[in-house]
Amino acid sequence: MTANVIVYSTSVCPYCVRAKQLLERKGVAYKEVNLSVEAPEVRVELMQRTNHRTVPQIFINDQFIGGFDQLYALEREGKLDELLA
Repeated sequence: MTANVIVYSTSVCPYCVRAKQLLERKGVAYKEVNLSVEAPEVRVELMQRTNHRTVPQIFINDQFIGGFDQLYALEREGKLDELLA
């Protein structure tokens, strides 16, 4: 089974780029939702769902992981691969 990964991002976010690069290095397919081009209500709905205003916002199998720092921490701790399995 391959994990369902969604990355909510914006066009000018360096941490979004880094998060996507980490996932790509690991060979993980992900869906990107660019909030710069989506309707404003998508961003509002996301903020209400997560209580976070910043991007990236990363979900793995519908579980909110957090942003790049949290994703990288999971990788550093050796826990990311099991979430992605």
